[in-house]
Amino acid sequence: MAEWLPLEMLTYILSFLPLSDQKEASLVSRAWYCAAQNALRETDVRYHIPVALSSLSAIQRLGLKGISCIGLTNLDGSPASHQVLQSVAYHLGPHLQSLCLSGGSPTEASFVALVLSCTTLHSLDLSGCNSLFGSGMLLAQPEMAQRVQQALSSLLELNLAGLRDLANLSFNRLSSCAPSLERLSLAYCHLTFELVPAQGSTDPQDSSPSHLSFRNLLRFVKERAGRLRALDLSGTGLPPEALQALGQVAGLQLQELGLHSCRDLSTEAVTALCRQQPCLTSLDLSGCSELSDLSLRKLQRLTDVGCTALGGLWELQSLDVAECRLVSGRELARALGPVHGAPPALASLSLACCSSLKDAPVLSLIPLLGPSLRVLDLSSCVALTNRTLQAICTYLTHLSVLRLAWCKELRDWGLLGLGEPSEEPAQGPQPHRQLEHQALGPKDPPPQPQGPSLLMLQALQELDLTVSKLTDASLAKVLQFPQLRQLALSLLPALTDKGLVGVARGCPSLERLALSHCNLLSDEGWAQAASFWPRLQHLNLSSCSQLTEQTLDTIGQVCKQIQMLDVAICPRINMAAVRRFQAQLPQVTCVQSRFVGGADLTITL
Repeated sequence: MAEWLPLEMLTYILSFLPLSDQKEASLVSRAWYCAAQNALRETDVRYHIPVALSSLSAIQRLGLKGISCIGLTNLDGSPASHQVLQSVAYHLGPHLQSLCLSGGSPTEASFVALVLSCTTLHSLDLSGCNSLFGSGMLLAQPEMAQRVQQALSSLLELNLAGLRDLANLSFNRLSSCAPSLERLSLAYCHLTFELVPAQGSTDPQDSSPSHLSFRNLLRFVKERAGRLRALDLSGTGLPPEALQALGQVAGLQLQELGLHSCRDLSTEAVTALCRQQPCLTSLDLSGCSELSDLSLRKLQRLTDVGCTALGGLWELQSLDVAECRLVSGRELARALGPVHGAPPALASLSLACCSSLKDAPVLSLIPLLGPSLRVLDLSSCVALTNRTLQAICTYLTHLSVLRLAWCKELRDWGLLGLGEPSEEPAQGPQPHRQLEHQALGPKDPPPQPQGPSLLMLQALQELDLTVSKLTDASLAKVLQFPQLRQLALSLLPALTDKGLVGVARGCPSLERLALSHCNLLSDEGWAQAASFWPRLQHLNLSSCSQLTEQTLDTIGQVCKQIQMLDVAICPRINMAAVRRFQAQLPQVTCVQSRFVGGADLTITL
């Protein structure tokens, strides 16, 4: 019946599939192939084209397909580059929406000729194209500048990062040709900071004729305040007073601001910016080493006091405080709580390696995160227990990514939603009483959950349970996720063939699987499990001491889409088996096989 669907409708349906499934769907029929190609184009896939005469035929074919997003590499002022640019302008220019010339050295004439043919451009990347700005004469002729302005009337994004010769005059000419600009990157450009005009100077261009001045940039921001939404000033050495002046621009509502490696910024200036720009959804302050009280990755001096500055970001969508070891989470709940009665719109939260994090503050934070959260990373938060996991299962049922690697206090009863076992004095550790039902046989009824279990997170696409004390008793029962694409169960010493087969039945869509250091897995278990994973592309079996070349043969016969395999330090697999596997599946791009066959690591190293 799908054969009779209109091409547009079939394209719309296939656009919801991941790339691997679109590839499989394209093999059904010619109509499905065309629909899959259309769906692929709609995902803004960028085609990188090397600038060489051999690329001319490929450019012509891409033009027939209507490709709208390309990048040109190895671009220079040679005749071959000129010929390639002419071909791009003719075949791709009329429908090109994104053009990347990053790091190239085109001539001014060839660049202008190319741009004039690209009348539907939305994104232009000129980062590192110093040859265009060295002379300072780009778009100096008013007639040519007017034609370029007509061609770039739809341009929304302009990347001028890393231009050492960018001056006020060149910037003003180019930016005036893009009246609809919403996103601008000047990362690592040489900016001069002189907020007060020099004595006797009336034109902002006169204060720094050979460089781009912040005063000139500030004038541009004031003129475009109503449209500008994203600005990247990373690596420009922005001082606190300049950031304050930027945040105070009337009518400016930035959503994204990049300040990476602006080491002179102060906590007060960034806190003031959060108040002045409440629409910010992305703020990059990584590498700002002087900030001690602001929530950021790898800020070793950040404490809970710094988290209070987050309260002013009403539309914050992504927050990464990974490796901030002094953050205990006490102020996060207050800072990320409901603003004006509405829940926050946070979509991604990373608290990885926050070793001071405990159950109590996390339990108060989780109910406030709301249904918008899709990614939660609690890796290496070693003090968290099953209480946190069950709170996640209760309130965050829309999660698509959950990382709990190295959370070593997780237990089977927590995943299963069972009650906490009573603490009774005994000789050695005692198993949960309800978990003992698994040994009584299939006729006995399984234990009934008394609370939320991991099964409530049916939207999961990525799950990491590396290094925990989980066993087959829970893994085979709760890992029932038909949409799960990526799973990590490495360093689980209690995982056996029984649990592996149960996981395989419950998670048939896996594309990435990590099982390193699972020493109880055998060839027989893999022979049963592999048949459920035809989509598997990345597989890590390193240090699985019981596996032999029989497992390699099974993978080669069943997992036809495998691209990366790691069998390093597998003592029962030899190099001959690895070479045979590679010959059987030539599409495999990477096989990690160091120290296979039981090599003596002491001698080898």
